[in-house]
Amino acid sequence: MNPVYLDHAATTPVRTEVRAAMAPFLEGRFGNPSSLHRWGREAAAALAEARALCAEALGARFGEIHFVRGGTESDNLAVAGRAAWVRGDGARPTMAVSAVEHKAVLDAARAATSEGDGRLVVVPVSAQGALDEEALDDALADGPAALASLMWVNNETGMILPVPEAAARAKRAGALLHTDAVQAVGRVPVNVGDTPVDLLTATGHKIGGPKGTGLLFVREGVGLHPLLHGGGQERGLRPGTEDVAGAVGLARALRLAVEEQPLEAARLGALRERLEGRLAGSVPGLRVNGGSAPRAPHIASVAVPGVDGSSLLMSLDLEGIAASGGAACSTGGKAASHVIAALYGADDDHATVRFSLGTGTTGEDVERAAAVTLAVVERLRRRGGGT
Repeated sequence: MNPVYLDHAATTPVRTEVRAAMAPFLEGRFGNPSSLHRWGREAAAALAEARALCAEALGARFGEIHFVRGGTESDNLAVAGRAAWVRGDGARPTMAVSAVEHKAVLDAARAATSEGDGRLVVVPVSAQGALDEEALDDALADGPAALASLMWVNNETGMILPVPEAAARAKRAGALLHTDAVQAVGRVPVNVGDTPVDLLTATGHKIGGPKGTGLLFVREGVGLHPLLHGGGQERGLRPGTEDVAGAVGLARALRLAVEEQPLEAARLGALRERLEGRLAGSVPGLRVNGGSAPRAPHIASVAVPGVDGSSLLMSLDLEGIAASGGAACSTGGKAASHVIAALYGADDDHATVRFSLGTGTTGEDVERAAAVTLAVVERLRRRGGGT
């Protein structure tokens, strides 16, 4: 049978519309947008149009969109760039990050506060998606020296975190808030005109765009130091010749994702509930990670007792089902998921499988994934866990 791809939270196939939009800039329209001749002007015009489309899709202003090389760079530029700016003003930076952030934020915050004059606050998150407000407010009390980073949708569980509320708290304290919206765009409504976030990260390859493309929204008036040095591209925040084809592809993917979000979210949510219902009704002891929290529609993270996680994932792959144990960036490592540990304790011994759905996912895919998972779990349990 044909394999079933249920790892869209790791990456998505490039959409046909995106490839078509990019194609001219991979062939004849190859100019450098900083050049003054006709090839350069043509590239500059395409880059400006891509920036305008991204701004419109997110409710931002044209000049608030900065193109970068993916979500990790965007997260690092927001966190480390803000810490450097605060230090430049002679203050001690405070970084407040949720315990379930992507490593691109967690590790950047640790690095940005490791010089001895910074303060790192890791804000606990409950399995119901609630923040430790006391810990957050303590960090935000540092006012302009504080940056809180709270992902809009958790990449491992699909939990929706209270970004609008946290942004309002930061605003009242005179602090800033960054949100990693990589898993939120196209899945839940995201608009920086409605939500007072100061910095926002998005990337192309999670929404049918090309890999290595991303953006950082920087609200007007927010100060950041660049991480790289060279030319003055991207208003001095991201030097280097811009990837025009990538920006065009990102803009097209982002616009499609935002336009289709209401209908696609409803469709994916129904499929996710169908998958979880099949599994929960047949696997004794199964837990839906974050199941009592508000969740985005495309991620179903389930925890299965009595089996080995690696054996479970490998067995699913051999049966043609592509899933993951959590963040793709951590695949291959032996360490347990820091997200699951933050939510359920470091001694949690369940095997976690993340099924993530996308535009090509069908009801037949979900039914097959459920049937194969049930059979694999039963087989592994008979073998004593599969280790």
